[in-house]
Order: sequence, then C-alpha cells, then structure tokens
Amino acid sequence: MPPRTAVFFHAHPDDEALLTAGTMAMLAAEGHRVVLVVATAGERGLAEMEPGEALGRTRLDELYTSAAALGCARVECLGYGDSGLRPKGGSAEERPDNAFIDADSESAAKALATILHEEQADLLTIYDPAGGYGHPDHVQVHRVGKRAAQIAGTEIVLEATVNRDPLVRLLRVGGRVYKFPPEFDVRAFESAYSPSETITHRVNVRKYTRQKRAAMAAHVSQASGGDSDRTLAVMLKVPGPLYRLVFGTEWYVRRDLPPGARLSHPFDRWPP
Repeated sequence: MPPRTAVFFHAHPDDEALLTAGTMAMLAAEGHRVVLVVATAGERGLAEMEPGEALGRTRLDELYTSAAALGCARVECLGYGDSGLRPKGGSAEERPDNAFIDADSESAAKALATILHEEQADLLTIYDPAGGYGHPDHVQVHRVGKRAAQIAGTEIVLEATVNRDPLVRLLRVGGRVYKFPPEFDVRAFESAYSPSETITHRVNVRKYTRQKRAAMAAHVSQASGGDSDRTLAVMLKVPGPLYRLVFGTEWYVRRDLPPGARLSHPFDRWPP
C-alpha cells in the first residue's frame, strides 16, 4: 500500500491513548503519515494538580510524549478550552470563555479542515454521535470532525468507538471481583459506544500494544487524582498477556459503508 495520511482528532490529551493508539502505531510502522490533533489541552481534567493553565501545559507535554511513542509526524492543539467533566459542561459560568462545547461548530470545523488540507489527508478519525461515553467535548468532536471532512473533501471518516457488547459483559464480570474507581459507572456503558452490528472495522493491534501501553503511561497526570486509582492507572496494571488480549483490538464505524461490512484495516476498500 502506498503511503497515505491519517489524521486522528481527539478532544483531550490521553483520549488518543485509550481509543486509537494501536491503530496510530500500526499505520506509522507501515510508513503512513500519522497526525494527531486535539481540540483542548485538557486543563479541566481530574488530576492531583489543580485545574488550570499549568495542568493544560502538563497534559500537552504528556501528549507529545505519547505521540512520539506512537510515531506521529505532527501534533496540533486547536486551542479550545476544556469543557470539564460535568454533564453538558455544567453551567455556562463554570466553563472557560472558549469552551469547546460553546465554540461555533463551523469555525472549529474550518480550523480542522485547514489541517486536513495542509496534510492532504486521506482519512480522519472522530467519535461516534454519542461521543463514546457521552463527554460533551467528545460529542463536539463528532460534529466538528464530520463537518471538517466535508469541507476538506476527506474521503474516509472513521468513528473511533468500542464494541459495547463484550465490554459490558466483561465489566459485569469484573465488577464482581474488583471495586472500580468512583468515576467509573459500569451502568453508563450499557448505552455508550457502539453495538457490534454497527461496527465496520475491527483492527488487530496486538503487535503494537507495547506502543499503546507507552502512550497510556505517558499521561502521568491522568493516572492519579481522586479518592482511588484512576481508570488509566487500573489499565496500566493489567499484565502483559492479558493487556494484549483486552486492548489488542480497536473498533471503528464508517457510515458510508453498507450494513454488514467487515474490514480489518483503516484503508481497506469496500467491497474487498
């Protein structure tokens, strides 16, 4: 396959490590150009540091470390404010003036489309319409990314997601033997992400879980803070063989493919 360019669009630093890191490392290893774009610096994320500019700088530094581990050729931050963890971003008074969820979607899409034009991108990843687990900035990533691809004429748009069905089964079993962190509500996943029948791409990234784990580990600020282990810290404690099994597949939905499409590489054509 001749080298192509893939742009991965995420809401905050660390999102790339959780959902698309294996795919990014795989494409980079295959000789493709991988570009990482985040909408915000994540300055209102939960961490031992107080929310604010210093946390945002720390998280961007962590992002660059993660991107280096994955082989990214370029990293950009659109510069919007982190809308925070509250549902729908909480009240307007709580959010920064330039909160991503309050941004004009067309203006944000044009900013992302500029990068897509510069890179002559063949592929853009966004999130599903629900923003995965519903974070307001993730929902905005879907809206902005979808429009940016239209403006730039980017051919392939993949919605990064998780196969909900086995995830819910696994969490129910795991909850019987492990006490999840307070912010980790297993019930929320019953309506999060995407059911199996809608998923078009199942990408095997087991060869690249070392890089994926390194990307997760780069986000030190997000592995601590709160009353107990954070979700990222729990993931990093998973032993190597089990880690490859649990995190060795990444899932995407491509909306312009017919129901029943089953592909294994982001650049696969349909029909095969």
